[in-house]
Amino acid sequence: MNNIPEVKLGVIAVSRDCFVISLSERRRKAVVEACSSRGTDVYEAKTTVENETDMLKAVDEVKKAGCNALLVFLGNFGPETPETLIAKNFDGPVMYAAAAEEHGDDLINGRGDAYCGMLNCSYNLGLRKLKAVIPEYPVGTAEEIAGMVEDFIPVARTLIGLASLKIITFGPRPQDFFACNAPIKPLYDLGVEIQENSELDLLVAYKAHNGDSRIDAVVKEMAAELGADGNQYPDLLPRMAQFELTLLDWAEQNRGARKYVVFANKCWPAFPKEFGFEPCYVNSRLASKGIPVACEVDIYGALSEYIGTCVTGEPVTLLDINNSVPEDMYNGEIKGKYNYTLHDTFMGFHCGNTPFCRLKAGAVKFQLIQNRLLENGQTPDFTRGTLEGDIAAGKITFFRLQSAADATLHAYIAQGEVLPVATRSFGGIGIFAIPEMGRFYRHVLISKRYPHHGAVAFGSAGKALYTVFSYLGVEDIAFNQPKNMLYKDENPFA
Repeated sequence: MNNIPEVKLGVIAVSRDCFVISLSERRRKAVVEACSSRGTDVYEAKTTVENETDMLKAVDEVKKAGCNALLVFLGNFGPETPETLIAKNFDGPVMYAAAAEEHGDDLINGRGDAYCGMLNCSYNLGLRKLKAVIPEYPVGTAEEIAGMVEDFIPVARTLIGLASLKIITFGPRPQDFFACNAPIKPLYDLGVEIQENSELDLLVAYKAHNGDSRIDAVVKEMAAELGADGNQYPDLLPRMAQFELTLLDWAEQNRGARKYVVFANKCWPAFPKEFGFEPCYVNSRLASKGIPVACEVDIYGALSEYIGTCVTGEPVTLLDINNSVPEDMYNGEIKGKYNYTLHDTFMGFHCGNTPFCRLKAGAVKFQLIQNRLLENGQTPDFTRGTLEGDIAAGKITFFRLQSAADATLHAYIAQGEVLPVATRSFGGIGIFAIPEMGRFYRHVLISKRYPHHGAVAFGSAGKALYTVFSYLGVEDIAFNQPKNMLYKDENPFA
């Protein structure tokens, strides 16, 4: 993954000048040691902040050390103004956490009152309109603070990545997929840049890579990944290798002042005929490298995929929330074996963009729907190039960050799993199960007018995603609510 940031975390301890400074310093040292014992490297700033001059010195110290994220640690009550000005003067995400008291027989000189100090810290952050991450329960022992640091790192990695992200698109967002035509103004509010290009620009760049000396090496890499069973069209690999190099070169040549790049590309109906293949397998390979390529010029899909990549540090995918599970399949293969109702299940599908490592037995095939449309259902030629197979079973998080028509940001997060049940269908596809999915589908996805695309992170990533969306100022973060928790528009008599 060379398209996501590496977090270098620093810790700055703060101390109210009417408290013993050594208490905060001793507790800071214990936090650093606890982090180290858990395999987390943390730079320990030697400057303890009691006043504004200390604050400037400490921030300069962590910047010179190369830190791009911070823990501000209240080892005791803490000085409200200097500790919050750290977040203002440091260019990167900041988490605040406070020390719990340690011993019942040391509550005179050894009492730090950081429990109280966090209240004033939060109040002062609000006065200055400063963003910061505050854990669910931000007071703890050194070991507990180290756990909070572990939770903070994927959040920090995501926020750092978004601050230097460019989304590159090719082609207009397609007709009859208006759900992908969300306003782009909120991208700038998030600090994300966008570069929109024509499909012709991409075609010209692709043709310029004809005969590229690197194609053979990429073909060998593709063949090795696919294996004998997956490499069903060896003659197609050079075309797709040429396209992969085209996208990678475009990213490198057009990142400009940005460090990280993702794509949202037009992939039908003109693409396969003009390029000579479907781009899906190449898209999957770039996603495996940490460079998601969203289908159908889905800009917010690409943004969501990148967020998931940063949060998990692993490949993600983008799927249609596609079709219901037939009742006979549910009764025969799911009911009684897994604790889900029929309406908790659905099939997530896309033509073939899911990374090979996320499929049970992936293979390059042809796009059945486009073959019907563009090749009249005949022997496939240029509609080949999808990566197909059932998605491997395991925990997943379905989520999306989306702009509404009024240019306000909304998000949803729903944790569940892919069931180990054969889909008996085509494409990159899996049977997904999410508790109370039926109600979530009706009262979030439909009521809040989300598009049919959802990003999928592999694993339970909801905690970090929620923190990221909250930090970004997203006020409406929906989730799959339990039965005893009605949605705002849910009929209580239904």
